Amino acid sequence: MTGDTRPGVATARQTQGKQLSYNNVNDTDAAFELVAEFDPARTAAVAIIKHANPCGVAEGPTLEDAYVKALRSDPTSAFGGIVALNRRLDAAAAREIVKIFTEVIIAPDADEEAIAIVAAKKNLRLLLAGGLPDPRAPGLTLRTVAGGFLAQARDNAVVDDLKLATVTKRAPTQAELADLKFAFRVAKHVKSNAIVYAKDGATVGVGAGQMSRVDSSRIAAYKAEEAAKTAGLPETLAKGSVVASDAFFPFPDGLLAAAAAGATAVIQPGGSVNDKDVIAAADTAGLAMVFTGVRHFRH
Repeated sequence: MTGDTRPGVATARQTQGKQLSYNNVNDTDAAFELVAEFDPARTAAVAIIKHANPCGVAEGPTLEDAYVKALRSDPTSAFGGIVALNRRLDAAAAREIVKIFTEVIIAPDADEEAIAIVAAKKNLRLLLAGGLPDPRAPGLTLRTVAGGFLAQARDNAVVDDLKLATVTKRAPTQAELADLKFAFRVAKHVKSNAIVYAKDGATVGVGAGQMSRVDSSRIAAYKAEEAAKTAGLPETLAKGSVVASDAFFPFPDGLLAAAAAGATAVIQPGGSVNDKDVIAAADTAGLAMVFTGVRHFRH
């Protein structure tokens, strides 16, 4: 422990289950930091993490609703994942979560009935953190390198605090704007190059950690197609979605891949020397696009 009072995996109370592994700790931290981006007073939210990246994130009126929406995003990858919640775990949500193999559940707290439901899965770890970390709080992130370490300021930019600028002929609708903010909130916690498709307050496709942004865009589109097939739906979940990019599109190709997948609006930092070309491509495709002026670029 570092003495930091930030609620999280290091200080959480483990009510049951076997000891956490290195990867469990790393993934649980990523999950809880992500879900803390969603104000519990505004909405319930659930994040499902696999290998430090979200495979499903959603908000909803209840934790149960949010979990079902998050799971739909990528049910295959969610198997053996980490589930983080921004509100007190209740029995309804617990019953849904334990239906598939899950490594860890982390929440600010849990009802006694929910604890009993989780207890029936002896290897499932339940962590109660006592609160949520503040996404706006300053701090440091550290990682080791040969002979030393790297330190940088924690990324504490929150999309609600950013001034979004519409740069296309068409401005986003209110529904698109809500999903754009949701998608950028999630993209902050996806390894770069990061692309996130979202619709109705839920991810529908995530492309993470690729060497080119267009590949991340194509992977996210593929994930949306596969999720639709799993759900027995006739068309991709990306149809009518919005897309977030954690850093600028250096060329129009990644944006055009999103449009081809069915996205109708885009949120990205802007700042590329090719911004004019990207904006022109968005206008030709009929997309609404907003710039945030801030990138996340998680490594």
